[in-house]
Amino acid sequence: MEIDLNRATVALDGDSNPVAEAAIAALLANGGVLVEGSDARAADILLMSCPLRPGNVAGDPRSLYADARKAAVTMTERGSGRIVFLLSATAGMPMRRHPRFSMENASILAGMRTLAMEFGPKVLVNAVGVGAVEDETMVSGDKAMLSHTPVARAGSIEEAVAAVLFFCDPLNTYTTGQMLGVDGGWMAGYGRNF
Repeated sequence: MEIDLNRATVALDGDSNPVAEAAIAALLANGGVLVEGSDARAADILLMSCPLRPGNVAGDPRSLYADARKAAVTMTERGSGRIVFLLSATAGMPMRRHPRFSMENASILAGMRTLAMEFGPKVLVNAVGVGAVEDETMVSGDKAMLSHTPVARAGSIEEAVAAVLFFCDPLNTYTTGQMLGVDGGWMAGYGRNF
């Protein structure tokens, strides 16, 4: 999907992981300009990245919310902006084996939706819920998720990045407060065996 970002500034806040790095690279390849440091909160597009593998601490939801809220205030003052949270699909469907990780991601998802309500229509705030994704290793989710995934395979980093690009596309002006599950149907298929 080609996106003309018209030299939009993009920033990454939170966890650096292969999906987040690939998403930033794709945004830059489509015309974005990376900003870092104190300028990150003033970016046109902010990617809020959380750890995507169970066993890692997803992060303090209050701190992530506070960082995203500061950016949303600046975006609102400027007149527009987009915030995309990159989190685990466990935000929408908890994993019994990873209760704390699931709860942290669900809290972050609730914060994302709160920001969407508070800062719309000027700022669009969405999330990509990433399921089992692998390159040479599992970069998101875990192998156990695959037994509950209707497409019967792990996803690719590129498939997760495509969802981020969808939320950043200038033609997408009516989607906010949503989590798009890029999980091979894991959230839909999870209940089949339970």
